Amino acid sequence: MGRVLVTGGAGTIGAAVVRRLIRDPEWEVRVSDQLEAPAWMRESCEIHTGDLRDPDEAADAAAGCTHVIHLAAIVGGIGNFHRYPHTLLEANTALYNAVFHAALEERVERLVHVSSSMVFERATEFPTTEAHIRDTGIPQSAYGFSKLAGEAYCRALHAEHGLPYTICRPFNAYGPGEMPEDEPGLAHAVPDLIKKVLDGQRPVQIFGSGRQTRTLTHVDDVAEGIVAAMSHPAGENEDFNVSAREELTVEQIARLVWEACGERPEDFLLERLPPFEVDVQRRWPSVEKARELLGFEARIAPREGIAQTVEWLRGQRATAATA
Repeated sequence: MGRVLVTGGAGTIGAAVVRRLIRDPEWEVRVSDQLEAPAWMRESCEIHTGDLRDPDEAADAAAGCTHVIHLAAIVGGIGNFHRYPHTLLEANTALYNAVFHAALEERVERLVHVSSSMVFERATEFPTTEAHIRDTGIPQSAYGFSKLAGEAYCRALHAEHGLPYTICRPFNAYGPGEMPEDEPGLAHAVPDLIKKVLDGQRPVQIFGSGRQTRTLTHVDDVAEGIVAAMSHPAGENEDFNVSAREELTVEQIARLVWEACGERPEDFLLERLPPFEVDVQRRWPSVEKARELLGFEARIAPREGIAQTVEWLRGQRATAATA
């Protein structure tokens, strides 16, 4: 039996990863997060609550673990990246320094860095293969750069110390677990759009033309891909796009959200706001490497996943209204 440390395990993707791990008796799970862990997580996992930027706290969190899945980071929507570039660079780099060093000292069997599709924000190859990382331009956003730096850390740890690693790049993760923010753009697109529709915004506001494309990947599929990459021998010292296949425009995503909220299709109307300075125009990954080496394929279609997310958010709003 192995023991997996999931940093950031109380977040949206982290919680999905933990749910996937605890279904398998092969794994014991330790969660480290400064967010409060839900009751089900406290009942089924060890919980660590220290600040992982502190090397001593990171060492305590990793002690006795055979695997580390590193998710702890400052994340959010496109507005978040533009507003807090130094904050996220500083925090994410401090986390790499402490958590990755702790994984090295513990000599874990596998360090999994959960990177981001934002490392490909200047991609010119579509669908974008993992090998394109060697040719694509350096990310313009601080967030994309910070995630690419984490990938460089992993490769450096292996080159100098022989530490086994796996890099996973989720593409446009969404699903139950992420609450929208009051200000548009600070959360990811799907919860942001759901909030707008449920709040009665007419027409629905989006940033940019709406022709930008994204590849929505449900958090349960992302979790399945991350655990498969960590567990499979073929995942060692490799990088993987963890994604669905279907490329959708932002306008198509907004329409799916509109209809999932129960609105009439013929009433759908958008208002296009000026784009952010860094706004990726196309995001469509190749998923063949994960399929061929890991046997992983995303299963949840966007229409199904968005409907599930709308239902979850309605429930959260109803609970908050009666609290």
